[in-house]
Amino acid sequence: QVQLVESGGGLVQPGGSLRLSCLASLNIFNIQIMGWFRQAPGKEREVVATIRSGGSTNYADSVKGRFTISRDTAKNAVYLQMNNLKPEDTAVYYCNAYSTWGQGTLVTVSS
Repeated sequence: QVQLVESGGGLVQPGGSLRLSCLASLNIFNIQIMGWFRQAPGKEREVVATIRSGGSTNYADSVKGRFTISRDTAKNAVYLQMNNLKPEDTAVYYCNAYSTWGQGTLVTVSS
């Protein structure tokens, strides 16, 4: 079973950028879909972005044009580049593959 480890979260000012990384314990080449989700305090977990093995991507409306998901099969990694961050992006961000979740990484957007 794959294990996922996220990193890259932190405190950033509105308008700033962060890059989240998700490292998988096995080859992701054949994983059909991987995604980033987030959960804000008091809210349900929601999908942020997904990427399929063929490279196609999908984004939540709230992050379109600001976030970019990508993957590097050579490094067994999936990334989430987040630009023009807003306070409402504050959440714990989780990587997902199959039914496996990482431990999450906290992103706080505040001045």
